[in-house]
Amino acid sequence: TWHLKKIPQIVRERTFSLDSPKFEAKTKLELNSVCGIECQRKLPVPSLSDLKNLLSYETVFENGTRTLTEVNVLGAVPDPAANTTTRRPLRKKRQIYGTDSRFSIYDKKFMTNFPFNTAVKISTGCSGILVSPKHVLTAAHCLHNGKDYVKGSKRLRVGLMKTKSRGNGRKRKGTSDGTPSFQWTRVKSTHIPKGWFKGVSGDIALDYDYAVLELKRPHKRKYMELGISPTIKMMPGSMIHFSGFDNDRSGQLVYRFCSISDESNDLFYQYCDAEPGSTGSGIYLRLKEPNKKKWKRKIIAVYSGHQWVDINGEQQDYNVAVRITPLKYAQICFWIHGNDENCTQG
Repeated sequence: TWHLKKIPQIVRERTFSLDSPKFEAKTKLELNSVCGIECQRKLPVPSLSDLKNLLSYETVFENGTRTLTEVNVLGAVPDPAANTTTRRPLRKKRQIYGTDSRFSIYDKKFMTNFPFNTAVKISTGCSGILVSPKHVLTAAHCLHNGKDYVKGSKRLRVGLMKTKSRGNGRKRKGTSDGTPSFQWTRVKSTHIPKGWFKGVSGDIALDYDYAVLELKRPHKRKYMELGISPTIKMMPGSMIHFSGFDNDRSGQLVYRFCSISDESNDLFYQYCDAEPGSTGSGIYLRLKEPNKKKWKRKIIAVYSGHQWVDINGEQQDYNVAVRITPLKYAQICFWIHGNDENCTQG
């Protein structure tokens, strides 16, 4: 069952203009030497002043201008066991673990209907998910490498799967009627938390690898609601689901589900089969609504991708997702609505 939680408040304090970004960074779909499982265990629990700094955010607009918004955090209770994880054996280098359990969605009825139609492609090579009539949730590293915005993010676009058709029944030259293809929409602005630029470890911290894009015009289709990420114990079979556009299956929407193995307060560690291109996908659960027999899907994490980390002096890999905690829910909800009034319960 989805359990309602009281959400901390994110309150805007000051907004400053910044120099325009250079947009010169290269897009990396794999991140090296980031703070991983071992590193997470050693991190201090963020203080209130840390949280205010980490949850302040940059906004980049379509014309290249950039602002920094400082925020205050009200009602946040730090978790003393924030970074505990369960120790597991190390894994060998691979992204497809054993049998490839991914499903390509070929049927156009599935591709263009809920929940699969909420998956979108980002022009920098990642995936994302629709979270409002005008907003897309994705991974921060799809837009920014921790130091500068990536080249393709200056004229950022979002691709939504749509079925090609002609009203008069004639086929276009070289195409067939009813073939799903991307309809591209320009992005008006992007929001990235400051925690992505300066992680609590002094290096890039995956805890803040999320971003929200505002589209220039509404997409007019059903979107996925946000949910607070429950603990593994509260998930049926510890199972998660997500769909994205993996690079090795060009033009196909790829769906997968798997169980989560480890968790920290901010991250899920899992063995979902995935390839570059699916990073930024929205991870969702299907749980019952309180006091109702209805089931509802909600996004509870953002797939950050296949990552390399230093563990005991060796490079090890895993697939990781950034959990939507009450604080992150408050921030993403604030970005979508522009106020905290619509974000009191999650």
